[in-house]
Amino acid sequence: PKSLISISGQPFVAHQLRLLRSRGIEDVVLCVGYLGQLIQDFAGNGSEFGLHISYSCDGERLLGTAGAIRKALSLLGREFFVLYGDSYLPCDYSAVQSAFEASHMRGLMTIYRNDSRYDLSNVEAENGRILRYDKRNRSPGMNYIDYGLGVFDRSVFEEIDADEACDLAEIYERLLKASELASLEMFERFYEIGSPAGISDLSEFLAQ
Repeated sequence: PKSLISISGQPFVAHQLRLLRSRGIEDVVLCVGYLGQLIQDFAGNGSEFGLHISYSCDGERLLGTAGAIRKALSLLGREFFVLYGDSYLPCDYSAVQSAFEASHMRGLMTIYRNDSRYDLSNVEAENGRILRYDKRNRSPGMNYIDYGLGVFDRSVFEEIDADEACDLAEIYERLLKASELASLEMFERFYEIGSPAGISDLSEFLAQ
């Protein structure tokens, strides 16, 4: 699994979990799929990282990023963060939570002025407000990117049929269309392990 790729001598998920704990997170739900048992065998109940970790497994049928969250709802509270399993996001999580609560909306997307430097930009925004988000059909006005950290009310995922395959991008698009998506611009760059360049950048960052 990508989460177990060695980064600076340790599985990536170890770095990710320690980061979350340092930012005040105590409870983590890992949504796992293919070879997920290997991740569970490594991270266990989370005590080694000062966390409580639960697991939700896709099963035989892949559910997509949003479908997996729908399946995990019994393990989640009223509101929760969502981040990708290949992202390392050294930001202020409490500030993101506060922005979400102040927005009185059902979802929040963090965005970063990327100008297609670290990945292809997919968000058009102005004065901190998302005007357009599309991962498939990009436009010249898209200078921002989905930073990778969201906050949601569980009702967003309760609207998905159980066992429905659904991507998180679809959820963001629905919320934006319904004017229920808040946003917060982030200024710390994101790191990811989805490419050799990303792995190199993260390794250099961690070495510092």
